[in-house]
Amino acid sequence: MIAVRQSKLQTRRLQMPVSDGDISRLKIGDIVYLHGVIFTGREGVYRKLFDQNEVPPVDLSALTNVTFHCSPAVSEPRPGEYSIPSVTATASFRFDRYLPRLFAEYGVRVVIGKGGMQPQVYRETFRKYGAVYLTTVGYGLGAIYGKGVQRVRDVIWKDELGLAQAMWLLDVENFGPFLVEGDCQGDSLFIQANDEINKKFLPLYEDLPQPKLKRRGEMINPGEEAF
Repeated sequence: MIAVRQSKLQTRRLQMPVSDGDISRLKIGDIVYLHGVIFTGREGVYRKLFDQNEVPPVDLSALTNVTFHCSPAVSEPRPGEYSIPSVTATASFRFDRYLPRLFAEYGVRVVIGKGGMQPQVYRETFRKYGAVYLTTVGYGLGAIYGKGVQRVRDVIWKDELGLAQAMWLLDVENFGPFLVEGDCQGDSLFIQANDEINKKFLPLYEDLPQPKLKRRGEMINPGEEAF
């Protein structure tokens, strides 16, 4: 049985900036709803912040310590007027190399995204900074997350990056549900689940015959495959 099932999970409603105490109480598998301000980021934002070392025109650390790896489904019917009916996460592992600077320089302690990270990222980065990783719960909830967006507070680098890649500062209320995938101790729900599944899955390979033909570069050792 996966470890997270053995404990009583909690639904937690957190005000942003999220306090160190609230972060330390989060356990993998907990359900989280957020209230306050978040900022979004994906490729364009991270290139601006860390490859080009540009400083945003707002003090992010004074507003929030929560970021969302996403590109909101935004329309701009009139200049400066925005509608965000849906929010869907993008894969967080593409940005893991930026996390140490994001945590150290901007005080981020809660990351929302999908796909999870490599084990060493939880152990070496999230644990070091006392940060947590929240994952979205399937594509079908994009419209539910959109309902949590109360208003657009600001849009950073819209002219340079466009609507999809810009940094969005969003006021949110009852924003969720998100699942605690990585806690501040460096533990990961996905990694625990994969380890448990692989214990049962790998023996299924033992009696399978070796393939007569295989594609170039194809792996036949299940221990080398990515489950």
